[in-house]
Amino acid sequence: MTSILKSFMALYTAVLIMAMGLGLLSTFLSLRLTLEGFSTQTTGLILTAYFIGSAVGTIYCSHLMKRIGHIRSFGVFAALATAMVMLHGYYVSAFAWAALRFFTGIATIGLFMIIESWLNESATPQTRGRVFSIYMVIYFLGSSAAQQLLNLGNVAGQSLFFIIGLLLVSCIIPVAMTRTRHPRLADVRSVGLKTIMKRAPLGLLGCFAAGLTSSAFYTMGPVFCQQLGLTVSQLSSFMMITVLGGLLFQLPLGSLSDRCDRSIVIPVIGGLFAIISGLMILASQHSFGLFMAGASLFGGLMFSIYPVAVARTHDMFEPRDVVTVSSALLLFHGIGSMMGPMISSSVMALLDNPSGFFVYFSAAGMTFTAVSFLLRQNEFARIIPVEDQVDFRIINHTSQIALQIDPHQKNNGTEVAVKKDPLYTQSPV
Repeated sequence: MTSILKSFMALYTAVLIMAMGLGLLSTFLSLRLTLEGFSTQTTGLILTAYFIGSAVGTIYCSHLMKRIGHIRSFGVFAALATAMVMLHGYYVSAFAWAALRFFTGIATIGLFMIIESWLNESATPQTRGRVFSIYMVIYFLGSSAAQQLLNLGNVAGQSLFFIIGLLLVSCIIPVAMTRTRHPRLADVRSVGLKTIMKRAPLGLLGCFAAGLTSSAFYTMGPVFCQQLGLTVSQLSSFMMITVLGGLLFQLPLGSLSDRCDRSIVIPVIGGLFAIISGLMILASQHSFGLFMAGASLFGGLMFSIYPVAVARTHDMFEPRDVVTVSSALLLFHGIGSMMGPMISSSVMALLDNPSGFFVYFSAAGMTFTAVSFLLRQNEFARIIPVEDQVDFRIINHTSQIALQIDPHQKNNGTEVAVKKDPLYTQSPV
């Protein structure tokens, strides 16, 4: 573990700083839009532009990396993200902020693609699982710690924009100081969407549900807290505890999915998520401590849907084929991400009550559970013996490269030969 941290310290440092900046930006903008007097639905529409930008960036960012290399591309995307943040503080407008969020989405997905492809190409099959797990833990920790940075400045002022800009531009430093050669961006073969839908409907459904819920949480969570009358400190604690719950609960739920039929585990997680979401309405009306305890369960179940869905997809395909279906998983996650803020904000506006936030999650969880059981009962979702399932690993949606960092990956049906160096195949980062 220590040797891996040392070898990839530059990239891990960049990830930590970047996650803190992006995590703070997401929460701060949502709260700021509410304070500026924008309606709940308008806030949802503005913040949805980020996910549209991410979808567009998925298509085009790889071309820039192939042309000018990873290090220079990282500088370009980090500079673009920083510029967009600074412009947010210059002029407040629904149309302008939607445009800025769109370009921020492009820049963000580019940064994640660079980091993850770098890790993928630099690690060997022997260490890839540990390298990626550490990366995900650091990402979750950075994102959760970012919520406390909300207390460093006045949310109605401009200081937090400068803090976010400082973090985003600072993540360039460790990457720019590396001496490693540019890694090669992996090529992804296309595969028929109809085939993927027939073989892995539960995996696609899970990714869609994960996008539907996680995007709504990050965009409308601060709006809910502000409508509930929570202080900025309480809001940041709620966001932090929810994200940390997403990290801590992945291991036990992942271990459970390794030992049980995932076609049962997936709808069970969805059902529990629906129940906890409903109970959060009651918890929010009682003590703040009870509300925080519920938030950890809420986040743990919400953020576990995506990795279990990805693992289910691994179960349905040969290791050499999993990379080819990553685009389909991201497509469904992206569609869910674009719909989440709009639907959740509409529900909150329709009910004209902060509890509409958790009503949305409860309804989404119940629908997801019902469809999952229906797919299994009608044999659309094939049952895989537990002993044939792949091992679960911690994961969160960042870019399509994350789905390619597969510790079980094989080349042409044969195991990849382990290099003499146990840590990396190129120069250390």
